[in-house]
This record gives sequence, structure tokens and C-alpha cells, in this order.
Amino acid sequence: MGARKRISAEARKKANKTLYFAKLNNVPTSPRKMRLVADMIRGMEVNRALGVLKFSTKEASNRMEKLLRSAISNWEQKTEQKAETGDLYITAVHVDSARMLKRLRPAPQGRGYRIRKRSNHVTLFVDKLNNNQN
Repeated sequence: MGARKRISAEARKKANKTLYFAKLNNVPTSPRKMRLVADMIRGMEVNRALGVLKFSTKEASNRMEKLLRSAISNWEQKTEQKAETGDLYITAVHVDSARMLKRLRPAPQGRGYRIRKRSNHVTLFVDKLNNNQN
């Protein structure tokens, strides 16, 4: 690794130590469906967001709830505080598309229709309201 790359990688690692996040890679639902769930909780207080996700009928909300609990746990470990005080908020949620499985479905007259089975990556950031960095 070159010196310039190493310096930028170390700077990125140092910046990530002050961020509190959790990532979920290769979730087998389409990014569009996951973004609907992410938009429901973006900017909410974490306890309220957990309640919204718990009673949501969407299938993606179960995965998002588990990811939010992981992000809260990461925040508690890094800051050595408890999240029950009620001042912890979801600062950002990123849903990006991941790999796509391509399949063929038989169609009339010898044709084949392409089926794209999409997946996504989710990154969820939490922080106190006054430390909002994203």
C-alpha cells in the first residue's frame, strides 16, 4: 500500500471512531422496499423508532429493527453510557443496492424473460441530538 493511500485509510479509521453505526450487507429484499422502511424511521428518537418497527407490517422492518438494536449496542459500548435516557436519535440511514441475481423465466414462443432478484446494503447511524454529524 502506498503512503498516500495509507494516510487516507488511517484518517478514515480515525473519523469512524467518532461515528456510531451498524451495517447490514446483502439483505435479500429490494432496495426500494427497504427504503420505505428507512424513510419511516429516519430522524426519530431510537425508542420511538423501535416501537414503529415492532408494529410495522412490512417484512423489511424486522431486519431494520435488528440493525437498530445493533447500532444502539455499538453506541453504548463506545460511549459507555446507557441509551435509555431518551436523547439518542437516528441521524442517517443509507440504503444502497447490492448484488443482483439474474434468472430466466420461460416465456411464450421460445423466449425467456429476465428476473432480477435484488438485494441491498443498509447502514444506520445513531448519535445524540447535539452531536449530529451527518
